[in-house]
Amino acid sequence: MKHKLVIFASGSGSNAVNVCEHFKLHPTIEVSALFCNNPNAGVIAKMKAMNIPVEVFNRETFMQETAFLTLLQKYNPDMLALLGFLWKAPHYLVQAYPKKIINLHPALLPKFGGKGMYGLFVHKAVKEANETKTGITLHWVNEQYDEGEIIAQFTCNINHLDTVETIALKIHALEQAHVPKVIEQAMVPTEPK
Repeated sequence: MKHKLVIFASGSGSNAVNVCEHFKLHPTIEVSALFCNNPNAGVIAKMKAMNIPVEVFNRETFMQETAFLTLLQKYNPDMLALLGFLWKAPHYLVQAYPKKIINLHPALLPKFGGKGMYGLFVHKAVKEANETKTGITLHWVNEQYDEGEIIAQFTCNINHLDTVETIALKIHALEQAHVPKVIEQAMVPTEPK
C-alpha cells in the first residue's frame, strides 16, 4: 500500500510537476491529488495532463472544517505539501495533520518569512538587505506563517550583480533539485546505516 501525498498550490505549479514526476514510478509514495485555491492557476491544467485529480476550492470552503476535511480525506493523505500555496493553514488543519504538513519557503527562515512574504516579494527583500546568501527552507507547518520546525535548508550565493529575477532562478534550481527528495525522506524515513 502506497503512502499518499496531497499537494497544495496556488500558481504555475513547477514544483508540483517536479514532485509528481519524482513520485510517478515510486514504489511506496504516490501523489493522490492537487488542491488549489486559484481557479485560474496554471498548475490545474498541468496536473490534469498528468492524470492527478484536482480539487479547486474557495476560502469559504477552506474555513469549513468538516466540509474541507471530508473533501481531503477522500484522497486519504499521509502528508500534505504546500508548494507555492499562499493561504495560511487554519487551526483545524494543523491539528488534523500534526507534523504532516510541509511548506516550501523561498528564503532561509527565520529571515524573510511571514505574511506577504512569497515569490518575488521575498527575493526583493533579500536583494534590498544586501544578503550574500539565500536559499530555500522546508518546514513543518504550525499555526503561524513560516514559523514551524525547519526540516531542511539549501543555500546559494548571491552578489550585488544579482537581480530579483536571477535570484528567483537560483531559488528555482534549488527547489527542483531538493524538494522531492526532502518530501520523500519525510514520508518514508530511511533507516540509519
